[in-house]
Amino acid sequence: MGLVVQKYGGSSVADAEGIKRVAKRIVEAKQNGNQVVAVVSAMGDTTDELIDLAEQVSPMPAGRELDMLLTAGERISMALLAMAIKKLGHEAQSFTGSQAGVITDSVHNKARIIDVTPGRIKTSVDEGNIAIVAGFQGVSQDTKDITTLGRGGSDTTAVALAAALDADVCEIYTDVDGVFTADPRVVKKARKIDWISFEDMLELAASGSKVLLHRCVEYARRYNIPIHVRSSFSGLQGTWVSSEPITQGDKQVEQALISGVAHDTSEAKVTVVGVPDKPGEAASIFRTIADAEINIDMVVQNVSAASTGLTDISFTLPKTEGRKAIDALEKNKAGIGFDSLRYDDQIGKISLVGAGMKTNPGVTADFFTALSDAGVNIELISTSEIRISVVTRADDVPEAVRAVHSAFGLDSDSDEAVVYGGTGR
Repeated sequence: MGLVVQKYGGSSVADAEGIKRVAKRIVEAKQNGNQVVAVVSAMGDTTDELIDLAEQVSPMPAGRELDMLLTAGERISMALLAMAIKKLGHEAQSFTGSQAGVITDSVHNKARIIDVTPGRIKTSVDEGNIAIVAGFQGVSQDTKDITTLGRGGSDTTAVALAAALDADVCEIYTDVDGVFTADPRVVKKARKIDWISFEDMLELAASGSKVLLHRCVEYARRYNIPIHVRSSFSGLQGTWVSSEPITQGDKQVEQALISGVAHDTSEAKVTVVGVPDKPGEAASIFRTIADAEINIDMVVQNVSAASTGLTDISFTLPKTEGRKAIDALEKNKAGIGFDSLRYDDQIGKISLVGAGMKTNPGVTADFFTALSDAGVNIELISTSEIRISVVTRADDVPEAVRAVHSAFGLDSDSDEAVVYGGTGR
């Protein structure tokens, strides 16, 4: 008997019919001889609706109380799903994140998992039950307060439980048939990937691919938990994410030269203008940003002007952190010694990802040629061993993604990509 952890996103359990459909799929896995643990997100847009409601009551809701409110969404899903499974003649028990043993740090709204002690879950499945766990939530190790893991945190909950339970596989059910070579909403001819390595998936997730959360993939790689990304709306095989290639029939699936094209329009650019070009200035800027608990992405420093000895430093960060970054830098303006700040939230990032870049010197040239032919102007460039990222105008992103996708022969022969639920999560 194997142990399978399944995760179902909000679009999969958006209404009563969706919950009943998910219940049937879970029961099928149980009837196939598996022990089953299912992790669920809140129904449809429940989380967004709860956030809107909180902001109507208080423009700046306290983190602790917001977490208490938001966790209600997943608790509704888990209870309804357990009822639906019992209606099908199987025993099911629902558990909150804290009851499931998900232990986190004390940072509200974006807590990180410290440990998972799934004693109650193990006991439940050993007794023949299907365990249903509320995703996205845990309990603080220090304060014992309820915490949430940030958007997409149910993926991380599922992988963390799979690791703690030594599961055979973690199945992530969403509203697309797997991981595609580009967002199917932007590129209709995007192709489904049969297998992708943890490394390539990490780069895609960090670059804006929304089908899997970066933290989820990172956790899976650390504990070597295979992930199978599938649609809850179809019975098709999805995408395997693992350290080793999968075998289909008698053939092993080979690593593609290019895994895909990702894009992200949720970032903004801050330019610190007139920074003295001397040791320690960049450190002062990024220490200020770090002290404000803001994550940054791309960084570019211009060559200093010989006449003034001043330079400009630009970096990208989430739009949601833009105001906080500007305030933190302005507060420390005298200490850093810059002239002014520029803020731009009308940008987009396009990234090309693939392990084959390491051994194919023409990839970079082809990438920039495709953007040039599409008339896309580049503002920032960042690279890693298996990724090239550029920042452009937000309006140029869809055309840029399609141009790069076609240039690298990633287009399928037909409109293969289907988005069943409309969100891609």
